[in-house]
Amino acid sequence: MVGKRGVDFVKIIRTLPMAGQDEPAIALALGNFDGVHLGHQAMLRRVVEAASDLNLVPAAMTFEPTPREYFASTATSVWRQPRLLPLRSRLERMAEIGIARIYLLRFDARLAEMDAEMFVGDLLERRLNVRWFLATHDARFGKNRMGSLDFLRARSNAFMLETMTTVEIDGKRVSSTAVRQALAAADFARARQLLGRPYTIGGRVTHGEARGRAIGFPTVNLPLTFKPPLSGVFAVRVHGLGTVREGVANLGVRPTVEAAAEALPVLETHVFDFNESVYGQRIEVEFIEKLRDEMCFSDVTALTKQIEDDARRAREIFLPVLRAAS
Repeated sequence: MVGKRGVDFVKIIRTLPMAGQDEPAIALALGNFDGVHLGHQAMLRRVVEAASDLNLVPAAMTFEPTPREYFASTATSVWRQPRLLPLRSRLERMAEIGIARIYLLRFDARLAEMDAEMFVGDLLERRLNVRWFLATHDARFGKNRMGSLDFLRARSNAFMLETMTTVEIDGKRVSSTAVRQALAAADFARARQLLGRPYTIGGRVTHGEARGRAIGFPTVNLPLTFKPPLSGVFAVRVHGLGTVREGVANLGVRPTVEAAAEALPVLETHVFDFNESVYGQRIEVEFIEKLRDEMCFSDVTALTKQIEDDARRAREIFLPVLRAAS
């Protein structure tokens, strides 16, 4: 189950039920749902609406790793595929919309070899008891992506089929790719348009190596298990520490202190005028403005000087907001 953040508990199902098992009749959407952007939100809300009308359980199916990651990467480099959200945050946002069951399936060789007929007949109809299915106009599924919307129209006997209309902003399709492009360009206003909310990365604060504290800039640290579509140093807001607080954050692999080429990214945030212990606490870091790219420094003195400059610039970004609030 996903923890509560103003949402009802959602059932996470990681193993497919056996055929003939007594499963509730469901309305289902299928997708990666990376970012849960406005297009995904519209899709999930339609599932919830249809489920309510037809007395079904609103459900979604997604994969971990994604099919693209499975085919494009090795087991040791799955994390290299850019993602918008940690898995937990993705599931939480789906639950907030009203999805009651999430089939979180491991995409492996067995699923990769499942043909379109088996996917519909065995998986959707017999195992999951799908009675209403929402598909995008470009839906592809089954071995070698042979299943299509036309196949579903011809094949769907046990469930009603509906096609999702494309969601656009300013004449352009809302997509995870578009969000990634906006974030890579540090266009946080555009990302917010596409997501319907500010872009944040959330997680549980862990112990670091106290390097920041040693030079006068203590940080709250969120090690990531995925590669985000942006890196560098940012002015940020931090949610989850009582009042919303401002700060400066480094998102990346810390080239000055990390020797390993395979280092996982870390989000390190220096929260202004805050020095409390928050280990184990969940926070959300909201990205406001990019200050610079990540850099490698010759020594700790040069690094400290740059952090001082980053903190000063970040404070200046928030200064007009503070003045307006006073």
